[in-house]
Amino acid sequence: MEQDINIKITDREGVTHEVLAPTDMAMNLMEVVRSYELAPEGTIGICGGMAMCASCQCYVLSDTTLPEMQDDEEAMLSEAFYVKDNSRLGCQIHITPDLEGLEVELAPES
Repeated sequence: MEQDINIKITDREGVTHEVLAPTDMAMNLMEVVRSYELAPEGTIGICGGMAMCASCQCYVLSDTTLPEMQDDEEAMLSEAFYVKDNSRLGCQIHITPDLEGLEVELAPES
């Protein structure tokens, strides 16, 4: 049974968008942002979701339990700009039913 979850994404202009994200398409948060065009083309997911750039960095605003950070994500964020304690790379957050109600804000473009 396909299930869409509700996610709130605040774009870089400070506008909050309530979007539906499919949990059955193996999408990640960066791809959701792209599919809704919440960031200009070429400013997010530049490396294609390999945790090789920080263009999809976001701040997690809700207390949603996320999968643990892997080494490559941690390494990338240690070198990125505008990093906060709640920073994650959107490409490393896979859309699952557990993320219902997730709220994130896109980090500024570096």
